[in-house]
Parts: sequence; structure tokens; C-alpha cells
Amino acid sequence: MTRFTSVLGALALVALSAGAWVGPAVFSSAQAVAQEVDTSTIVEMTLGDENAPVEMIEYASYTCPHCGAFHKDTFKKLKSEYIDTGKVRFIYREVYFDRYGLWASMIARCAGPDRFFGLTDLLYEGQAEWTRAGDPAAIVEELRKIGRLAGLGNEELEACLQDGEKAQTLVAWFQENAEEHDITSTPSFIVNGKKVSNMNFADFQSLLDEELGS
Repeated sequence: MTRFTSVLGALALVALSAGAWVGPAVFSSAQAVAQEVDTSTIVEMTLGDENAPVEMIEYASYTCPHCGAFHKDTFKKLKSEYIDTGKVRFIYREVYFDRYGLWASMIARCAGPDRFFGLTDLLYEGQAEWTRAGDPAAIVEELRKIGRLAGLGNEELEACLQDGEKAQTLVAWFQENAEEHDITSTPSFIVNGKKVSNMNFADFQSLLDEELGS
């Protein structure tokens, strides 16, 4: 499980290289960002029946290896047995440890809600490669490749990566969520309002079945 401290106050989106993405200036503080930015424009990324008896929120970072492992294994089983069957409404919320996770989030959201989870799968499948690509310019180029693999065009990708207002809003949105649910590590989960840590599929199965009364 990856733990984090208050990194948002120091989170800076910087120019990568000539012709590469240039983000907004350093945020003065996470609290100030959350207070000044309207986060109502951020779309919740969800799967499953909105009227399902159980709501499960995952807080995850695209740069977190434990999140990658969860999505490659446990999540697929949960989706098949609980989300696709109408038992669980699943909500995915991004956590930003660093600028790379934020860039990945902007790429995933660039595809829109219909393709978000497919692109998220690609980001986790290739996590070991793109997170270790080298300097920031190399990492963002690997993220562009993943975006193109998902069908995004170059102009569309650049427009998303250059959207400084969206980046700032996402960071403020994350800060609000982290404070609301006391998120201090990833992956973390909120199941019908109760915070739980990462666990294997069998333990999630027991927890969800209890919530379902079965």
C-alpha cells in the first residue's frame, strides 16, 4: 500500500521541453486551490447500476503499483461478479501523488466517460513501462502513446494535456475528496460509506456479501 503526505502544496506542473506540455504555475497550497476552484465540473467515473444496493468508491493513483496490481486481478473479478451483475455501483476517483499521476489522469479523462475505464486498464497494464521511461518528457511521451493506442488523436491529446484549468480543478477535486474520506493511502475504498483498506478478492467478497445481506 502506498502512503502519501500533503504533496499538493508542492505540486508543480512544469514545462517538459521545447514543444512539450506546459502546465499551470505552482499551486500555493492545496487548501487554497480547493477553496478557489469550482470542482462541480469534474465528472464522476462510474460503472454499474446507479441504483445498486452497494456503492464502492476506489481511491487510486495511476503511479501506485498496488493500485496496478488490484486492477489487474481483484478488480476484474469484482467487476464480473458484482458490478456487471447490478449488485455494486463502482466509482473511481484519482489520487495525485505526483505530476505523473495527474498527467495520466488527464489522458484517461481525455477519452471521455465511455472510454475512461478502457484507457485506465491500458495505463495500469503499462504502468511499469511508462512510469520508468526516464525524464518527464519521456514519461509524457509514453502517456501520449497510450492515448493514441486508445484512439485519441495528437491534437486531442495535446489539448487535454495543455488544459491547465482542468489540471487545477482536478487537484482541487482530489483534495476535497481526500479530506471528506480521510484518504491517506492507495488504494483505499469506501463501501457504503465505510472506509476499508485494500484486500484480496475473497475478503472483498465477504465484505460485499455482508453488505448485500447474502
